[in-house]
This record gives sequence, structure tokens and C-alpha cells, in this order.
Amino acid sequence: MKKLITTTIILLLSLATHINSDLSSDAAALLDFAGSVPHVRELNWNASAAGTICTTWTGITCSNDKTRVTGVHLPALGLFGRIPASTIGKLDDLKVLSLRSNHLSGDLPSDILSLPSLQALYLQRNNFSGPIPASLPPRLALLDLSSNSLSGLIPPSLANLTRLAVLNLQSNSFTGNLPDLDIPSLNLFNVSYNSLNGTIPQSLRRFPASCFVGNANLSTSSPSPPTKTRKLNVGAIVAIAIACVALFLLAMMYLLFCIKKRSDGERASTRVIKVKTSSSDGGVATENLKSDDFGSGVQGAEKVRLTVMEGISFGFDLEDLLRASAEVLGKGSHGTTYKAILDESTTVAVKRLKEVGVAKKEFDQYMEHVGRLGRHPNVVPLLAYYCSNDEKLLVYEYMPSGSLSAALHGNRDVGGGLDWESRLNVAIGAARGVAHIHSEGGAKFIHGNIKSSNILLRGGLDGCISDLGLSPMLTGYSDVKYRVAGYRAPEVIEAKKAATHKSDVYSFGVVLLEMLTGKSPVRYPGYEEVVDLPRWVRSVVREEWTAEVFDVELIKHGGVEEELVQMLQIAFCCVTKVAEARPSMDEVVGMMERVRHPDVDNRPSSEDNAQTP
Repeated sequence: MKKLITTTIILLLSLATHINSDLSSDAAALLDFAGSVPHVRELNWNASAAGTICTTWTGITCSNDKTRVTGVHLPALGLFGRIPASTIGKLDDLKVLSLRSNHLSGDLPSDILSLPSLQALYLQRNNFSGPIPASLPPRLALLDLSSNSLSGLIPPSLANLTRLAVLNLQSNSFTGNLPDLDIPSLNLFNVSYNSLNGTIPQSLRRFPASCFVGNANLSTSSPSPPTKTRKLNVGAIVAIAIACVALFLLAMMYLLFCIKKRSDGERASTRVIKVKTSSSDGGVATENLKSDDFGSGVQGAEKVRLTVMEGISFGFDLEDLLRASAEVLGKGSHGTTYKAILDESTTVAVKRLKEVGVAKKEFDQYMEHVGRLGRHPNVVPLLAYYCSNDEKLLVYEYMPSGSLSAALHGNRDVGGGLDWESRLNVAIGAARGVAHIHSEGGAKFIHGNIKSSNILLRGGLDGCISDLGLSPMLTGYSDVKYRVAGYRAPEVIEAKKAATHKSDVYSFGVVLLEMLTGKSPVRYPGYEEVVDLPRWVRSVVREEWTAEVFDVELIKHGGVEEELVQMLQIAFCCVTKVAEARPSMDEVVGMMERVRHPDVDNRPSSEDNAQTP
């Protein structure tokens, strides 16, 4: 028995040594790559921190057991030159490699293209040259080599990749005939803008014509056999002449229409964005953010200048953002927000602002301040922004769990609503976020648009404030069209005073009432009931019907009535009509935390709880 235990320990130690050796080998290969390939943006790869390769190294993902590197994502890092052999090519468990939008050159690295585990390869928008090797990884499902300088024939051996779903080869210099790629799994294919010739194989004719444009000698049909000529009579000639004139006139009318449409588009203050839209059969069509007239009047490099906030590791540029598939998340007084999927590992939220009333220099300075304030666990961080004369785009971290509004007013038959503990957790997190904005931003820096749809949910249902500080920048923010009941304080609506910290507190108080009652202070799609919450709650409580105030989802389980009443009192403090009588957000945080922990008299403030990442 003793011998068996000893043998088992030896085997376990041997296995552990083997695992550590594999991960150390992967780390060494990556460090060799970083040391050999110049890069504009810094990588936090460090030999002394090789043990944390799976958790802290930029762009690295590992297997579930943290024993091997399975993904390398280094897009738009300013990588230059050739990829040396025996660097990335030594990662023999690599499944995904993304080096897109860099300045890499030379032949396609043969050792990488020999990795049997490789499933997705993103090398688009580089300067690679030479041919595609005939031998490719058998498990490859995605191959994107577009916008390089590759040449030669497209290898027929691609047809052997039975798992291939995406093949992008556009904007290169490939020649010769298209091979017959009869691959059932292939659902995205593009060879446009090359120098291909011959006939498109039958297996590829299911793809749209846009996938083949820019190949002057590529045709969709075989040459027709010669036919006997017939002499045309006078009537036929006249008919042909009339048809030609008619076609000419139609072409001229279409040209004039296009010119007018483009002219109208350039004058429009809001750009058209292609987004995810519902089709007649209930399906969804995904397009991208880039509009035909985006950036008209913006010259040169300014079109692709995306300002990244300090301390943010950002792996894409403006062109990547505009090519991304997108869907509308919501439309509000500040603009439209989209979910943009950039690649296999990156999803962001993009807000297109409207009616921005500040100059570019002031906008840049303001965004820098907003970026600093966003470094708090309960504030949705601003990652980057784009600013030109006709476009203002903000890029945020995407929150897949949605908003407090959706959680409260969504389909309760499906989701069942949020229980009290979850609502309290979200509210305390959001309160800490607002308190941080007030304390760090100064007396003049407000949020200005606190509402349940601007409180987003992190994993674990922690509340985060979004749309930080946008209201003061927007032209028309003080206009009547935004002065409506709902979340706004009475002094902002009736006296037309500027928003302050105290008006933010009032708005947050309305959110608390919304959370307690389940009723909405504004109209949402599919939710027609609109309530002046402070007035309605006061009227019910005045008649001593306090229990009737609370959402039935909160009281049906029992045991939380005392906490609900305490939170209702806090909300009343926030929505008092006299602004000076309202508490500060730090005080609100303290009161709410005492509801959760009634045995603790002195809870730390939101500043004590804040941990800047």
C-alpha cells in the first residue's frame, strides 16, 4: 500500500511538472515573439510574471484547466515586420489567432499554418505577401486573409477543409481560376477585388455577386457557342435605338437621384446607421455601423482616429468599429446606443451622440475628465471616443445583463422580476456610482440623466451608472422637450433651473420608488401605465395604505416589509420638493447600507468603498 501511494505521488508530481512545463514553454514562445516583433502599444508580458499568463497577460486566453495557451488576440497593436519562426508557431494547442489590423509582412508563417489545433485565423488588414500554402490546419473553421498583398493561385486544397465556415480573401492579388470549393459548411465567402479569371464554379454561385466584384475576367457563365448571324430589318434597328435612348434617360435620372440623395445626406445632422433589423418572417438581419456618408467633410487620418482612454487596452480602430455587426440597444435624449460585435472576443456598446453643443477641443477635454471619473466599479467605463465636425461616437464596456428598467418592466412571466435582495444590491451599487461622480467630479459636475434605463447590471447584479456627464454637452438639453415629468426634479421642470447634485438626488429617489413599486414614471414600449411616482406614493401613504405601495413581487415572499418601509423613507427624503432639504448621495449610500446591515451604525462612505481599477 505504501508503495502504491508513493507511486501515485510520483505520477502526480510528474504530471504537474509536465503541465507547468507546457505553460512555461508557451510563455517563452510568446516572449520570443514580443521581443522579435516591434510593436507600438506596450504589452504587459513579463518573464517574471509568466505564472500569471492566463489571467493578466494582454490578449491571452488559456484552456479551462489553465495548462495551455489556446487563444492569442493582438489586433491593432502596431505590430511591424515578419513573424519569426518558432514563436507563435510553437503554441501547439492554439485554437484562435487574431493579428488583424497591424503592419505584419512577409510570407504567411508556415509553422502557424501547420498547427493542427488551429480553428480560427484572423490576419486581415496587414501586409502579408506570397501565396497561400497548400497545406492548412484540418480543423480550420475561419480564415480571414483579406486586405493584404497575397498573390498566386487560390489552392484547391481549401476544399479539403470540411469545417470551413468563413473564407475571406478579398482585396489581394490572387490570379488564375477559382477552385471548386464544394464545402457545405461554408456560409461566408468573398474573393472580391483580386485578379481572378475564368468561370465561377457552380458550388460558389450561391453567394451574392458582391463577393466576386473587382475581378474583371471572372464570369458567372461558360462562353456561349458561336451562332449564325442574322441581318436585322429596319423595324428591329428602330426598336433597338428607342430602347437605347430609354435606357440612357433612365440612367441619367438615376444618376441625378443619387447625387441629390448624397447631397441631402451631407446636409443631415444625424447620420444613417445600418443596424440589426427585423425581417418580415420574424428573423434578424445583421449589418454594420458604417453608413455611406459617414465622415463626409472629415479629411485624411482624422477619419480613423479613435481616442482611447488612459489605462485602457484597446484592440481595434475606428474602421473595425464601423465594420462591426450591430443592433440597436436603445434610443434616448442623448442619442442612439448600439451593441457592436467586433470579433470573436470583443463586444462593446457604441453611443452616437446628437446635438452636441460644444467645440471639438472642449469635447476632448470633457471626455478626458469623463474617462477619469469612469474608473469606479459602479460606473460604466468610457473606453474610447471619436470626434469630428459631424460625428461624435462614444465606446463603452458592453453590459450583457441589461438595465434595471428592463429587469423591472420586462416580461415577468419569463423572468419573474427581481427579488428584494437583488434590487437592494443594484440600488446600493448605483448609489455608490452617483456618489463617486459627485465627490470626484466637483460641485459643477452632474450626471443629469439618472433613470432606471441608465442603471446597468454587471454579473452578480451589481448596479452601474451609465451615460456619465453627457447632459451638459447636449444642445437643447434645457429645452422644453426634455422638461417632462418622470425622473426630473421640480426645480428643473418648473423653475427651469440648471441641474445640480440635488436634482440628481431627486432623480435617484424616483428610481428607488420605481424599484419599490414596480411602476414606471415614463412610458415604455408595451408598458402604457405612466405614474407621477412621488405624488402617487405620497397619496397612498397619506391614506395609510402603505402596504399597497409595494410591488407584489417583493411582498409575496414576506419577511422584508420593515426594510421596504425603511427604503421608502429614504426615497421620500430624496424626492422632497425643497432641493436644499435633500441628502447628499454619500448620505443616501450610508442610509441604504444601514438598511442592509441594521446592526452597524457607522458604515464606510462610497469613497471608502470605491476601488479604482
